[in-house]
Amino acid sequence: MRSFLKRSLYAQVIVAIIIGIFIGYFYPNVGIALKPFGDGFIKLVKMVIAPLIFCTIVLGIAGMEDVKKVGKVGVKAMLYFEVMTTIALILGMVIVNIVQPGTGMNIDPASMDTSGVQAYIKEGEQHESLKDFLLGIIPENVIGSLATGNLLQVLFFALLLGIAFSKIGDAAKPTLTVLQSFLDGLFALIKIIMKVAPLGAMGAMGYTIGKYGLSSLASLGILMICFYVTCLLFIFFIIGGVLHFCGFSIWQLLKYIKEELLIVLGTSSSESALPGIMKKLQDMGCSKPVVGLVVPTGYSFNLDGTSIYLTMSAIFIAQALDMHMNFNQQLTLLVVLLLTSKGAAGVTGSGFVTLAATLPVVGHVPVESVALILGIDRFMSEARALTNIIGNTAATIVIAKWEKELDVEKAKQVLASA
Repeated sequence: MRSFLKRSLYAQVIVAIIIGIFIGYFYPNVGIALKPFGDGFIKLVKMVIAPLIFCTIVLGIAGMEDVKKVGKVGVKAMLYFEVMTTIALILGMVIVNIVQPGTGMNIDPASMDTSGVQAYIKEGEQHESLKDFLLGIIPENVIGSLATGNLLQVLFFALLLGIAFSKIGDAAKPTLTVLQSFLDGLFALIKIIMKVAPLGAMGAMGYTIGKYGLSSLASLGILMICFYVTCLLFIFFIIGGVLHFCGFSIWQLLKYIKEELLIVLGTSSSESALPGIMKKLQDMGCSKPVVGLVVPTGYSFNLDGTSIYLTMSAIFIAQALDMHMNFNQQLTLLVVLLLTSKGAAGVTGSGFVTLAATLPVVGHVPVESVALILGIDRFMSEARALTNIIGNTAATIVIAKWEKELDVEKAKQVLASA
């Protein structure tokens, strides 16, 4: 047993999560004090994400024979993202209307403590317009974008630089050789960072249970159950159906990426698994440029779990306040969320900010009412992050197959042996 724990990161993370729950429940002050372990691990991972994406995209695109294919991959990826997130939004809306988890609560908005959500509301009010969002993709300073980890700006610059290198041919080979060595070093560094993943998972889980307690789940448990069930329906029926159509099994995929999923479960951040997911997608036969384009882009445009959370939370709040939305108001909410959900990055708290930014658009629901779900938001963030990472992994496989940038036989063999 001891030797198995030494070898298996999967087992280590499971044990760490259990220990974190135990500490947070029985010794809440100690659990809260463990927060730096979770924060530190996420910072370690985020440290390598921007350079990893930069090198992967530049090397992948520079090595492509047909640069026009990059545009085709990008367009197909965006269409796929839009369809899947729309389905996620509609599914969340349908389930919350059928179950009506908030109906009968009849909460008075004036009685709620909104002190804990003022920062989210303020940030939501500053939500950028579509024009600002698009202009913001163009970096003013490439080094600054790498330093701050602005993934879309890094993606944009790497895309252009990869095309430029492909144009100059052999003259780019010395630089590409250096970048390849740097990328190999980054993957070696990631292996070192993953050794402390159990500590990160224990710290994040200990803090969550210690801070909010298991008792905070009881009063809003129906919403949480509905949300988790909806995420499972989306994963196994929608994503699973798309994968089955392409000849793959959702069960085999989940087994293949189980270590990354456990890290996401422990840290509540899908970013924590991004380097590992990119490496595994390449190892199973997806081409480097497709992985480099689809995965990081999906972190801003293919947030399926966040989409489900946004529609369910908004309508639940309206039900709880006895301010039920009519069909037109729900349709307005859906249209607005088709845009605002694309700006929510896959990190803890961003979904809450997007909810605070979107709720006022409906009109009659006070934005301060987001305080109603603040206590359970952290517990729902795990399901959001897991659904997001599974959706992006599946999207990469599907798009790679469509573009004939996937070694199908190798992929099936790798998944079957996982």
